[in-house]
Amino acid sequence: MRDSQSQQAVIDFLSRPGVLAPGRPERIDTHGAILFLAGDRVFKLKRAVRYSYLDFSTIEKRRRVCEAELRLNRRTAPDLYLEVRSVNAQADGRLGFEPGTPVDWLVVMRRFEAEDLLESVAARGGLTAPLTRLLADRIAAFHREAEVAIVPDGAARVRAIIEGNRASMADCDAAVLPLEDCARLLQRSLAALEGLVPCLDARGRNGHVRHCHGDLHLANICLWRGEPTLFDCLEFSTDLATTDVLYDLAFLVMDMWEKGLHAQASLLFNRYLDLTGEEDAIAAIPLFLSMRAAIRAHVSAVAAQTQGDAAGAEGKRRSAGAYLRAALAFLDQPSPMLVAVGGFSGTGKSTLAGALAPGLGGAPGARWLRTDVLRKRLAGLAPEEHLPAAAYTPEQSARVYETLGESAGASLAAGRSVIVDGVFASPEERAAIRAVAAAHGLPFIGLWLEAPAALLMDRVSARHGDASDADARVVSLQLQYDLGDLSDWRRIDASGAPEDVARRAMSALEEDQRSWP
Repeated sequence: MRDSQSQQAVIDFLSRPGVLAPGRPERIDTHGAILFLAGDRVFKLKRAVRYSYLDFSTIEKRRRVCEAELRLNRRTAPDLYLEVRSVNAQADGRLGFEPGTPVDWLVVMRRFEAEDLLESVAARGGLTAPLTRLLADRIAAFHREAEVAIVPDGAARVRAIIEGNRASMADCDAAVLPLEDCARLLQRSLAALEGLVPCLDARGRNGHVRHCHGDLHLANICLWRGEPTLFDCLEFSTDLATTDVLYDLAFLVMDMWEKGLHAQASLLFNRYLDLTGEEDAIAAIPLFLSMRAAIRAHVSAVAAQTQGDAAGAEGKRRSAGAYLRAALAFLDQPSPMLVAVGGFSGTGKSTLAGALAPGLGGAPGARWLRTDVLRKRLAGLAPEEHLPAAAYTPEQSARVYETLGESAGASLAAGRSVIVDGVFASPEERAAIRAVAAAHGLPFIGLWLEAPAALLMDRVSARHGDASDADARVVSLQLQYDLGDLSDWRRIDASGAPEDVARRAMSALEEDQRSWP
């Protein structure tokens, strides 16, 4: 008897009322596991299956992968992962948890409410900007501590994933994943990889390839005791989970984007880069997003075959097709542009820049560079840490604006649109940022925000937990500046609600874009 057939007895045993907890457990089926939700615990049984990328086909393989799941997930969720437990055959043939001959293995976890899955939080509009920033902070901290793998062939590893995706798609129903589209995705992905080889190989040699989460999407993150917590990492293959950290992040960015959470995807992407300085591989983001969507395409296609009802199967088939189309669309990136948002403290520059970033360029939007954040990074501080007034010298400000121009130029060269926000009070600063776009032959638009002085004072006085250290005294000093000629920047009334300011700014952008060649 095949192991997949004999496992049915274990499934039947675990499904019986009273075995895991009073009453009948809830059951969740995935392509690789069955989860039994009972009381305050979750019991996870690996399916006796074998695919091109995983093999759970024997009891011993399932034991090893359960132990790996416990160990690896305790890196990010030590309170959730409790133990590995065996299901044992007794001398009389009965199954139970008493000592006997192990016939299968379970990962035992603490149970949390379904509403605390970040997928559910996002669906009800709860994935706020503060929560998204905190999530980015958690991922950045995890990646910093993750085990480094020094590899000379970073690009070859990416190629293997691309080709592995194609092989997995070939095993799927062509009516779900059309052969022509799959072949086109392979061709375009390999073409995109060609220009990234030097960068990815260098990142492999320099410690950016690490033992990451590997399956980082909204359904594998929960709120545990109020904190975003990563769980259910890719445990069955150290090789597949050992990836470029930006490829690990890309799964979550892709998942957010495909769920229509463009603002959150943009904020997560930019916050992570602000914290880690991983910009050298920003050109790889479209390919990484595409590869992650391709994985979801073939996984969804396989999952369609394991659904217990016709409606569920049809839903998975539609999802597979949508992810394949997304994988192709992520490779379409429009020509980049540079947008600068200037104005005195309190005009809402960062609020506007954050609102505009998701809609500038291809997914996941523009690289958003903020002088306040760059200043903290140059000082070795987190964005919200405070700098004393003595740190705001003309020399330091010049260094910040120089770094801003360099970073913007690097992102433009990598094909990414950029939005920068800073005061830009001097004509020289404004000319310098315009020159960055000109050096790359790309369009530029400057937006100058204006609001009454009293409103600026009120806004900066009400701030807390922000990267800007400006207060009413700073605003008073700024109001005395000689700004020079602002005729080549669009002046935007910033006195209204953020959404109104964003509409005015977007109208100005659209008007300028119509005049660009």
